[in-house]
Amino acid sequence: MDTTIPRIVLVHGGFVDGSGWQGVYDLLKRDGYTVAVVQNPTLSLEGDVAATRQVIDAGSGPVVLVGHSYGGVVVTEAGTHDSVVALVYIAAFAPDKGESVNSLIADPPPGAPVPPILPPTGGFLLLDREKFHASFAADLPAGQAAFLADSQVPWGVDALRGAVSEPAWRHKPSWYLVATEDRMIPPPAQRAMAERAGSTVTETPGSHAVYVSAPAAVADLIRQAATAQ
Repeated sequence: MDTTIPRIVLVHGGFVDGSGWQGVYDLLKRDGYTVAVVQNPTLSLEGDVAATRQVIDAGSGPVVLVGHSYGGVVVTEAGTHDSVVALVYIAAFAPDKGESVNSLIADPPPGAPVPPILPPTGGFLLLDREKFHASFAADLPAGQAAFLADSQVPWGVDALRGAVSEPAWRHKPSWYLVATEDRMIPPPAQRAMAERAGSTVTETPGSHAVYVSAPAAVADLIRQAATAQ
């Protein structure tokens, strides 16, 4: 394997697992990239960063680290790893030092959609299954959205509260894909975070599940990040 070609490491967000990356994974593998998918447990930011760094350490050479949604918090913290050469945010949170998902969603703009997050049970969060399709995955077929809703991974409140200690985007180049029809993270918030991070920005029509519904657009942005290295 040519270790000068970056490996791609994909990090999922809250309520889902790594299987949603399959479409993106298949496209990148077809192009010859080495791709790994982190099954981060979403119990705490510290644990998810450790799981991500373990995957990074399992290989050699440079890494492009990709995060969706809450996975953006994970890659922002884990991306300080010496092997990481670029960050890619897919409709993701890109927090600054001391910020968490909890702080970033604390003051939504007027009129912004409110994600249907149910009250925590035993320290874990889930989305209302009846509202999952409309809020998380409106551009997916009803059956596929229902499967995602019924296979949700409980998201730990500790992960929601996990604050970044040193944002990797301050020291490394980043790319950001704005999903223009997202009803979980409002597109204006995505644009603001991308601008603050100095990211190269691409916009595409898509729900919060854009990495599932539009894998070609996601894979294209990851390729841009990889070939820029």
